[in-house]
Amino acid sequence: MSITRRSFLGTAAAAPIALAAARGKHVPVGLEMYSVRHEMEKDLNGTVREVAQIGYKDVEFFAPYYNWTTDQAKDMRKLLDELNIRCLSTHNSASNFQPENLQKAIDLNKILGTRFVVMSSAGRITTQDGWRKVADTLTAACEKLRPAGLRGGYHNHQLEFTPLDGKRPIETIAANTPKDFMLQLDVGTCVEMGSDPVAWINANPGRINSLHLKDWSKERGYRVLFGEGAVPWKDVLAAAEKTGGVEFYLIEQEGSDYSEFETAEKCLANFRKLHGA
Repeated sequence: MSITRRSFLGTAAAAPIALAAARGKHVPVGLEMYSVRHEMEKDLNGTVREVAQIGYKDVEFFAPYYNWTTDQAKDMRKLLDELNIRCLSTHNSASNFQPENLQKAIDLNKILGTRFVVMSSAGRITTQDGWRKVADTLTAACEKLRPAGLRGGYHNHQLEFTPLDGKRPIETIAANTPKDFMLQLDVGTCVEMGSDPVAWINANPGRINSLHLKDWSKERGYRVLFGEGAVPWKDVLAAAEKTGGVEFYLIEQEGSDYSEFETAEKCLANFRKLHGA
């Protein structure tokens, strides 16, 4: 596999991270399955098998999983166990957190063996009061998730790091949700909006339990592979492991010059070179 000069320099600079990882706990690396969404449409089980073959230890299913029956969820859990991989979190639409829908999400996630039920987006919220209401919904959901052994989470996009009336909405989410609520950090969108991901991690110790390792560059947007964009990965990963309380990483890719499987493989290879794990 070819490696760019930029990637090589990033690898060399990241040597201290590799040493730190060797001394610390192992953090599994998973794939946000949106990265291989077109392959999933053709063959769900075959895609999961291929992702495991590439070397990922975790998969994060996104919103369509909610349409599965309990039997389908059980069959998927059986496949995950066979492949010796996990589903540690799922992405959910905001509607899944409504009282009339939450129990189904709980049931499916319990079958899959997940730890976190994550709201993937709150939609186009335009006021701070609206964001506080989102936080109230998330907090109420946590009260039902905890007895089931699950934790709630929220995944940011660009909107949550865009100041609104002098305050970023992600700060409103953080301030108005419980301390055991996960703030799942999408690193690329944070960087795109000009925010410092390391500062955000350090400001929320123990709550950045998973990160979407999506890179970004001004020239190529999100088509750049992990480790080849503008994100300061050395500092981000160090902060996640020292302060953030990271339990698992998730590679996410919205598109690239390669096929979905090739992209997933190249991103994982770049992560291993950078991190040493």
